[in-house]
Amino acid sequence: MLHHLRSKHPNALANETPTTEHHSAPTGEGRKKELDDALINMIVKDLQPFSIVEDEGFKAFVNKLDPTYVLPTRKTVKTVVRHKYREEKEKAMAHVKNIPSVCLTADMWPSLTMESYLGVTCHYTDSNTELGSVVLGVSKFPKSHTADSIKEALSELISDWGLTGSVAAMVTDNAANMVSAIQKLGLHHLPCFAHTINLIVKRAVEEHEVMADIRSKARRVVSYFRSSTNATEKLILAQERMGRQALKLLQEVDTRWNSTHDMLQRLIDLREPVGAALASLSNDIMPLSSADFDIISESLEVLAPFKYATEEVSGEKRVSASKIISIIRMIHHKYINKRCSNVESIRVLALATLLDPRFKTLGFGSQDNAREAERLMTAECASIIRLTSEHASQAEASSSQAAQNPPSSDNLWQLLDSRVSETQRHHSCNADATIEVKRYISDAYLPRSEDPLKYWQAHKQYPHLYTLARKYLAITATSVPCERIFSKAGDVISK
Repeated sequence: MLHHLRSKHPNALANETPTTEHHSAPTGEGRKKELDDALINMIVKDLQPFSIVEDEGFKAFVNKLDPTYVLPTRKTVKTVVRHKYREEKEKAMAHVKNIPSVCLTADMWPSLTMESYLGVTCHYTDSNTELGSVVLGVSKFPKSHTADSIKEALSELISDWGLTGSVAAMVTDNAANMVSAIQKLGLHHLPCFAHTINLIVKRAVEEHEVMADIRSKARRVVSYFRSSTNATEKLILAQERMGRQALKLLQEVDTRWNSTHDMLQRLIDLREPVGAALASLSNDIMPLSSADFDIISESLEVLAPFKYATEEVSGEKRVSASKIISIIRMIHHKYINKRCSNVESIRVLALATLLDPRFKTLGFGSQDNAREAERLMTAECASIIRLTSEHASQAEASSSQAAQNPPSSDNLWQLLDSRVSETQRHHSCNADATIEVKRYISDAYLPRSEDPLKYWQAHKQYPHLYTLARKYLAITATSVPCERIFSKAGDVISK
């Protein structure tokens, strides 16, 4: 609840943020309310525990600032935060319900007390063609982690937020139970691209015997320095003597291959200080040899594009799914063939790539796949045109029928006439869609550093493709947003 308010509704607390402008000081109840609001603002923004109002040091500090201010009780603070949370959640729900198409990410997370939690985030483009997101929920998941249990929880959450029928895709890791749950919901599942890269690189490192041995030696060196105060002091001293900024070694995390890259890179950066520190200490740690460092340097060059790719698609404020096909094409690797060879045939990714004016057809490695994506986009565009035309025809027919009396006898040719009309409308919609798509494809490409959503905001002369762009460019490439929630939720739940 605290994280939801802090990360997704900062504007709700904007009025409580102190400014440097001069205002006449409120008195009495006005002053009390102002300070109460500022206190709640601090607790939410800084993830402070409700019990802070009972801490002797904090109470003394507040008393020094304003002896007349009486701190609210812990119970009152909890009540106010819950009330503010409900207010902001209702606002968020009303806003999201008006979004025609959204993308969801979901993930499961165990706390330090081994309680399971399910987190879900929602991503979309708003009426100004800007990316937006909201946390739908982080709730305890006491049930067994079966596909049916996860499906039930997700279905209830989607229904509560009024998103039934609006979910274009759902992004999660590759866990079989999560994938099955989403399929049972009838939603389109996208595997988290960052998770897929993690599996690829981990497998590559583990299958390379020499690299696996070097990684094991590196872990032992790092563990030694991180577990020994004396070794840490020697390393800092060695860096200071060499006129360097004092840096610490980084230990890898098994679930994140990027941490392996960072561990090895830091060892390269601190090669000389680490060697000097080890030489001055009595230990049985086997240092990395010159040959080991040569292999690490070469390996880092190979792994660098994978690290960049992970970082490139993990941002929440940038369009990401449309980059996947192009990134895979750029870092084509033998390990990728097994897991990502069919990525260009994934409908939502193909359409996202084609609708990104930075990539269009050039983002595809296979021109056959590019043509198929163009066909799919034309079909979806025609469907939107047809739907719009039908609504207009129904409105016109209703108006006409109200203005004149219907014929007294059945129309002999009604069936034929309606079929002819439908056929002509179908051909017209396809033709209009083809023209709109061809014009867009032939337009100049957008520089890769530019924002594709700003392009679409300025190119509404493609009205039906604009609708598709809002749908597909809101899809995220990873489920990293959910992992970020848990990094904060861990502080609240576990501490």
